[in-house]
Formats: sequence, C-alpha cells, structure tokens
Amino acid sequence: MESNSSLGTALLPEESTETSFWRKVLDVEEVKKQVLFSLPMILTNAFYYAITLVSVMFAGHLGELELAGATLANSWATVSGFAFMIGLSGALETLCGQGFGAKTYRVLGIYLQASCIISCFFSVIISIIWFYTEPILILLHQEPQIAKKADLYMKYLIPAVFAFGFVQNVLRFLQTQSILMPLVLFSGLPFALHFGIVYTLVHWTGLGFKGASLASSISLWISLILLATYVVCSKKFEHTWGGFSSESFRHIVTNLRLSLPSAAMVCLEYWAFEILVLLAGLMPDAAITTSVIAMCVNTEAIAFNFTYGLSAAASTRVSNELGAENPGRAKTAMAVALKLVVLLALVLVLALVFGHNIWAGFFSDSTLIIKGFASMTPLLAISISVDSFQGVLSGVARGCGWQHLVVVANLVTFYGIGMPIAVLLGFKFKLYAKGLWIGLICGLSSQAATLLLITFRTRWTRIDLSAEREQGTLDSV
Repeated sequence: MESNSSLGTALLPEESTETSFWRKVLDVEEVKKQVLFSLPMILTNAFYYAITLVSVMFAGHLGELELAGATLANSWATVSGFAFMIGLSGALETLCGQGFGAKTYRVLGIYLQASCIISCFFSVIISIIWFYTEPILILLHQEPQIAKKADLYMKYLIPAVFAFGFVQNVLRFLQTQSILMPLVLFSGLPFALHFGIVYTLVHWTGLGFKGASLASSISLWISLILLATYVVCSKKFEHTWGGFSSESFRHIVTNLRLSLPSAAMVCLEYWAFEILVLLAGLMPDAAITTSVIAMCVNTEAIAFNFTYGLSAAASTRVSNELGAENPGRAKTAMAVALKLVVLLALVLVLALVFGHNIWAGFFSDSTLIIKGFASMTPLLAISISVDSFQGVLSGVARGCGWQHLVVVANLVTFYGIGMPIAVLLGFKFKLYAKGLWIGLICGLSSQAATLLLITFRTRWTRIDLSAEREQGTLDSV
C-alpha cells in the first residue's frame, strides 16, 4: 500500500507540469466559458440563416431561372436589409454587454426598446427599397428576366425584414446576459417548422415560386413571437426588463451613436460580398456565373455563422469584463477566442474540401453549376479561413465600442484594395469568377491585418469602460 501511495505521489509533479503547460497555452476556464457560449450561438445563427437559405433551395429546384432569381433576391435582401439589421443590433452588444457587467441591469431593457424603435423605422425604408427591386437591379445592369424573378421573390419577403430586425435585437439582449438555450429553442423550432411551411406553399398551393419567400417571412415571425413572449413572461428578466417605457425614446440618439457605425461596419463587409454577385451578372453566361458566385457567398455566410458563435462569445466576454472594470480579463478573453477560431476554421475548410459536390447538389441539379462551384473550392477555403479570423476581431471591437475604427478599416480594405483587384482580375485578365474571389481574399486579408493591428495597439487599460457614462446616461438609468 505504501509503495502504491508513493508511486501516486511521484506522478503528481508530472501532472502538475502538464496542467501548468496547458494553462500557459490556454486559459482553460475561459475556454470552457467561450465554448459553452459559442455552441448555442452557432446553432442559433445557423438556424436563422438556414430559414432563408432553405427557401432559396426550394425555389432553385423549380428551374435554373428560378435559382438565379432566388439567389439574386437573397443576396439583394442581405445587402440591402438583413445585414443592416444585424449591424443595427450590434450597438446592444456594447451597451447591454457593458451595462450587464457594470450591474446596471435596468438599462438593458431600455436600450432594447430604443433599438427596436430604430429597427422599425429603418425596416419601413428598406421595405420601400425592396418594393422597387426590379428597376434597381436593371439599373445595376442585371439580366432583365433574372431581375424580374428576384423582384417577385422580394415582394413576399418584405414582412421578414421587420421580424428579422426585432429578432436580432432580442437575440443581443439575451446574448449579453448569457441566456442562450432559449435562443436555440426559439430559432430551431421555427426552422424545423419551416420545411413543412415552405413545402406546403411551394408545392401544395398556387403560390409556387412566391411561396418560397413568403415561407421565410412566416417562419421569422413565428420565431419573433416566441422570443417576445419568453422575454415578457419569464421571471429571469425581472431586473433587466421592466416593461414598455416611454423613457426608451430619450435614449434613441445615444443608441444611434453606436448602432449606425455598427451597421456601417457590418454592411461594408456584406456589400463587398454581394457586389461580387452583381459583377458576376455582367459576365458571359450570366445565369451560371451568378449562381456559382451566389452559392460561394452563401457558403461563406454559412461558415461565418459558425465563426459568429465565437465572435459573439468574444464580444460578450469582453464587454462584460470591461463593464466590470476588468480589462485584463477582457484581453485574455480576446486571446482565447483567437486561438479557438483557428481550430474552427480548420474544421470548416476540411468539411468544404471533402463535401463540396454534395453541398452544391443542395442548390442545383445542373452539372455545369456543380463543376463551377468545385473549381472555386480552393479559393473559398482560403477566404473562409481569413474571414473566420477577422470575425473574432470584429466581435472584440463590438464589445469594446470600437465600431468607428472598424468602419474606416473596412472601407479602406474592401473598397480601396479588395474590389479594385477583383474587377481588374475578373474583367481585365479574364479570370472571371476566380478573379472576383481572389480580389475578395485580398480585401479580407487586409481587413484582418488592420483589425489585428488595432486590437494589439490599443491601450486596453484606457478603454472607456462605459460608453454611456461619458454621456451621463448610464448612471441615471
């Protein structure tokens, strides 16, 4: 018995050394927090994105023209509406995240209402733009037949932009409080129902192509109703949700100071991707080229939904720690997120490399389109890797309230570097779709390098730990 005890004691220094090694490489506790946070967020974002994507897939199997129209419409909806709504809600990651860390709980509900008012206002403007989709796309030199199909698709998608905007706000409200499992439930359930809704509307009614986009609107509204009911009725929010209040109107301007730069920050990146779809429409074999590029954009967006889980984790952990006046822990959270995203990017790239033909088959039965997508796979793998890295850095920026800096970075890297290279390679050197994507990779790489420089050059101890305290509003609320 003594010898066994001695042997066990002798092993303890080795175990201690191994534990010490891993603690130097990764903060194990922080890793656990971010992984447990990321997984529900990954599922939630994947479910929401998949709702509109499944509708595109159902529409695409009605024919090549329908596929081109639906993919173009989905891209246009993203560039002109959904991306903007995601960006507007980004202000809540800073305001609610730091407010929760500072334990000024009541401010969360006030800012949620202010953000919903802002989202509703911009949804009306977006709806008007969507109503005139066909003339806008024709003005952008898109194929008239494809533009007409996209216009028809968009008109039935208008109700979705209101629901999507509200959903994103509620999502950020829960996210900053680390209340995550309800998000999975109330996004997963509508997604499961969506298959039955879209199949019924497309194949069992006279709506056909129109039913695909209408199904997205219905499913998103179902999700919003479930989330809103949960927030209003659950006792978990007795401190952060005090009911509807006219006080929220007084904080709209404060919210806009972050929400508009946040929206610009997101849109500048989304627009770069969607501009590629528009440029593809100007190339030979427009229907096929547009479909291939749009499929690449959708694939990149799906991959980013996984990355966004870590991005949201980084944003929440950083904003919470800064609100609690722990900048050291905030910096540790950022470092851990960057290490984890390397592993995630590797998994995503391997899945794409080995499953690209199967994935392309979900979008189309056309051999030409599937082959075209296969030829883009190596470039797509590179862009996904770089995009994953910058996604986490963007999350850190939202948590810190650096949206203004990122807007300038995105503007310069995508439109001063990426897009000019894409046009040059795609049209001048006739690399077509590959040339467009190489230019995008150049923009993404420049963006990631710039965000990394901003992150490591910033004096974390000098970050304004409460963006609202300077305005005198956080303490008063």
